[in-house]
Amino acid sequence: MIRTVSTTPYDDQKPGTSGLRKKVPVFQQKNYVENFVQSIFNSLQGREGKTLVLGGDGRFYNREVIQIVIRMAAANGFGKVMVGQGGILSTPAASNVIRKYQAFGGIILSASHNPGGPHEDFGIKYNAENGGPAPEKLTDAIFERSKKISEYRIADLEPIDIDRIGAVAAGGMMVEVIDPVSDYAELMESLFDFDAIRKMFKAGFRMRFDAMHAVTGPYAKEIFENRLGAPKGTARNFVPLPDFGGHHPDPNLVHAKHLYDEMMGPDAPDFGAASDGDGDRNLIIGRGIFITPSDSLAMLAANARLAPGYRKGLKGIARSMPTSGAADRVAEKLGIGMYETPTGWKFFGNLLDAGKATICGEESAGTGSDHVREKDGLWAVLLWLNIIAARGESVKEIAERHWATYGRNYYSRHDYEEVETDRANALVAGLRGKLAALPGTSVGGMKITAADDFAYHDPVDGSVSKNQGIRVLFEGGSRVVFRLSGTGTSGATLRVYIERYEPDKTRHGLDTQEALAALIAAADDIAGIRSHTGRNKPSVIT
Repeated sequence: MIRTVSTTPYDDQKPGTSGLRKKVPVFQQKNYVENFVQSIFNSLQGREGKTLVLGGDGRFYNREVIQIVIRMAAANGFGKVMVGQGGILSTPAASNVIRKYQAFGGIILSASHNPGGPHEDFGIKYNAENGGPAPEKLTDAIFERSKKISEYRIADLEPIDIDRIGAVAAGGMMVEVIDPVSDYAELMESLFDFDAIRKMFKAGFRMRFDAMHAVTGPYAKEIFENRLGAPKGTARNFVPLPDFGGHHPDPNLVHAKHLYDEMMGPDAPDFGAASDGDGDRNLIIGRGIFITPSDSLAMLAANARLAPGYRKGLKGIARSMPTSGAADRVAEKLGIGMYETPTGWKFFGNLLDAGKATICGEESAGTGSDHVREKDGLWAVLLWLNIIAARGESVKEIAERHWATYGRNYYSRHDYEEVETDRANALVAGLRGKLAALPGTSVGGMKITAADDFAYHDPVDGSVSKNQGIRVLFEGGSRVVFRLSGTGTSGATLRVYIERYEPDKTRHGLDTQEALAALIAAADDIAGIRSHTGRNKPSVIT
């Protein structure tokens, strides 16, 4: 039986860069989930009889929402729902399933790298038929419908057993519970030289992978240990937990400090890596060296031909605007296109679909390629392993030779989390008011050559995205970028990106924060960070 239920709208269901993210108690409000899901379905034309992919990162409230979405999909005309066993489906794996089985789209339940638990974060996002995040036109339509919604449709169904693989009929629709790992693992085998990586592990190569009790645990266990022959115990914290074991599943040097400390220790393994809540981000650490996400993008692009899936070369490289310019120098040497986009993986989708780019990356630890339409943490780890196996060099040797060839972009991100929204907005408004007067002036002895509020003109569809981050550029290739993030659930996060280009290889061994000290001071002088936020230091430095 299908019921039409009267409801009243909420005014806070505007999707951010990766869907709608709020605290769990917000989603637990009466009809909150139902309103948003119905707003998604009301914005999709031609869904009747089509297939919807469904899964999430296993965080608290994941299972309950999966049952709601299944019942609403049946009531809204879908012909089939493919759901990951146990409700588990990493974000890149969901993208792959959508593409492989030509599904109409997918709903991914995740708040990415944010904490999980009864009072922590939850999220819902829609991915389109290309496997990528919904374009802005669609998310805008979803938000407009959410503000006016008066009813939703839901089928009265018994709960589906999502722990048993197989297909069942439910409400005139098929529900197929699938192995969340197998399709993804097969895709990885098609891209990388698993034989070479197996030989490397067999020869004694040691690796640590921390799944952070998040979604990549089952994937890492199957791929690294079962298929590549890495020793048992290579994958750690591999059981997904609703609260991620009480930890913050963000693979950075704060929340994965234990991994960093091990990799800097006297008996460090050869390679260390981690991934986040939904599996789309990565952390790369070699013995005695941390590789920044910006450098990782550049080094992966420079060496991609060593992997079978990229042997023919790259069509182009794309990076988000706050990501360092290290990849630009690789693209220039390779003679391929380089695209600078706003933050948000959806902006890469057009470039990938149009064949303009092959590898994309964001400074926030997201890298990926045209194999799916999402960033992909395990993909980046596997490409690093393939490169190490092919070159027979350590991570440190690969990095140092890269810097000697291209120069080094010292880079760091300073996050000021949960800043009062009014204060954060005042800081940005003040900066925008200064932009025209900054070029030609000097701060801390450094001359400013340009300053703007980044606007992106999409080369594929001609769309324009304005106010994407404030850039202050200095002589010699250094810069500071200011941006308010859309990935949090309370207050505002001010992100300050500091970058210094150093071509002199005799100066490539400096401490990063020391190398950036003058630019860090300049950022505070220009934006008045301390006076606006009331903070003496960032919440997180990466």
